Amino acid sequence: MPVLNRAELSRTGVIFVALLFAVCMTGAVAREFRAADTQTEDYPTVQALRYMGALIAERSGGRHEIKVFHSRQLGEEKETIEQTRAGAIDLNRTNVALIGNFVPAMNVLAMPFLFRSIEHMQKVLDGPVGSEILDSFEPYGFVGLAFYDSGARSIYNGVRPVKSLADLKGLRIRVQQSELMSQMIRALGAEPVELPYGQVLTGLANHLIDGAENNWPSFVTTDHYKHAGHYTLTEHTMSPEVLVISLKAWQSLSPEDQQIFREAAQRSSRFMREKWRDLEEQSQRKAEEAGVTIIREIDRKPFEDAMAPIYAKAASDPAAAALIERIRKVE
Repeated sequence: MPVLNRAELSRTGVIFVALLFAVCMTGAVAREFRAADTQTEDYPTVQALRYMGALIAERSGGRHEIKVFHSRQLGEEKETIEQTRAGAIDLNRTNVALIGNFVPAMNVLAMPFLFRSIEHMQKVLDGPVGSEILDSFEPYGFVGLAFYDSGARSIYNGVRPVKSLADLKGLRIRVQQSELMSQMIRALGAEPVELPYGQVLTGLANHLIDGAENNWPSFVTTDHYKHAGHYTLTEHTMSPEVLVISLKAWQSLSPEDQQIFREAAQRSSRFMREKWRDLEEQSQRKAEEAGVTIIREIDRKPFEDAMAPIYAKAASDPAAAALIERIRKVE
């Protein structure tokens, strides 16, 4: 080991003090943040996370970077949410239905037939209601940064076309690992099967389940359409995706860096919407070209009426009831 003389030791000390001063001035130590996403590398949410990472690296002068782990590399959504809450994962993109197991307001956004249209949903999320919902995460170990679009979810299966509630009876339909989603499918007369997202294709191929419910891109990019040739536009939920950061990671940031993260997340949300629209169109076209039967014209009123018990249960919670009412009043 080389021995430093007094002059060299002095210079080393000066450099160390200068670096320490620089760190103190910036208010944060440079670090790499791990972000989890269950979707594939080219999916809009993954692209949005990378876009956000580029913005943060630029705005922070390279002090902070985001490393995106896509394709369930860090686990299924239920697992990554728990890890994010514990601080083992820094950022997480997840559907609101799953994180609703921890954050009550998210269950409201996942309510079936709540939003009148995608435009209605976006007005809600881009306005005061959306901001208040994001602000409600902190007591549960997360900080809400932004909402991403997830389109409308519809029911698909490989047994028969679903044109009415009677056609759903007895079908085993995969749902997210969420009690609310299980209640919804049960209310429609089908049998809910809670499965992680990554197991749905195997379940369809091996006939362990008859179908599932999801948006156009998820239906196509995962090859579900190859085993479930009947897609019914129930559009029963328009629940968005949400981007959260663990409270532990958030508290490690200076106020200035927190602002950088918030602004980058909001810009990534707008970026994601553009990518999403393109992918929705491509996915629907691919399904049609593959011969998927698309049932567009259905009477949605019986489907909506079947949700009465779910809304009655939600009404017993004053906070949930008030939020539902506010969302419905947004024009």
